[in-house]
Amino acid sequence: MNRIDVPPISRIDARDLRLVAALANAGTTAGAASVLHLTQPAVSRALIATEEKLGVQLFDRTPRGLEPTTAGLVVLDSASRLLAELADLEYRVKTPATSPVLLRLVCECYTAYHWVPGVVETLQASMPGLELAIALEHTRNPMAALEAGDIDVALVTAAAMPRGALMERPLFADEVVFVMAAENPLAAKAALTPADLSNRPLLTAHLPTPDMHWFHKPMRSTGRKPLRFQHVPLTEAILDFARADMGIAVLSEWIAAPHLRRGDLVARRMASGPLLRPWRLVWRREVKSAALRLHSVLQHLAPRMRELPATQKRLVA
Repeated sequence: MNRIDVPPISRIDARDLRLVAALANAGTTAGAASVLHLTQPAVSRALIATEEKLGVQLFDRTPRGLEPTTAGLVVLDSASRLLAELADLEYRVKTPATSPVLLRLVCECYTAYHWVPGVVETLQASMPGLELAIALEHTRNPMAALEAGDIDVALVTAAAMPRGALMERPLFADEVVFVMAAENPLAAKAALTPADLSNRPLLTAHLPTPDMHWFHKPMRSTGRKPLRFQHVPLTEAILDFARADMGIAVLSEWIAAPHLRRGDLVARRMASGPLLRPWRLVWRREVKSAALRLHSVLQHLAPRMRELPATQKRLVA
């Protein structure tokens, strides 16, 4: 038998990695406590213990909540991969070897395709028994495609769930911000109101639907003109239109962040607070086992917004 070298003992373990990932996704100890099924004091103590193990601070406490430090980002980059590999290792140990399972995946919002390819690549490497195929042609109506059996799983944010036909689980939430040209008069404001947005078209890849309560509720205001939306399916075109001051882009923060560094675009949130868009994974019952594996890994691979330039961070906060 070949000799197996025993790797050095690590001071941190999977529980520490899950803690850091949960805190980064939730942004607060209370939010992480809900995900980890712990009390808030227990999460705070666990964070202190993890930081003491590593001898570095992993999060800064800011008005926006917990922000990963440089060391925290290093841990997060590895945590996603390691937790995904551990989850799949456990599955493969418990499950007899079978032929690879093909899952046909679609995202309800076109902007998600900016990060999904990278996720798919990581999944293929860490989950050899699972193959993913992106079904772009069903982006506009994923629920109908699921019910017809044309796809197997979908990442959705708004689509209504048919009763009994499909299964779902929540994944994560991202913040939707309003991006505009730096010379736009609204760029001088620290935060926006619904009335501010009624005079310019809102550029979006996904038109709001009636069941998007997370968006419609904070936009309600009496005595104002209705909001005007312009559907632009390409993110690059949305940003170019906003840069030319032809409208205000409605984008996820992790899509907007890299484009704010040049200074010709700025991002603002609503005065009422962040617009948090919930994402869910929905699947056909026939692929439950594979879909649950995918869900487990996606929870650790959710996109996160990196540090903004100081001026942008101050104005978006």
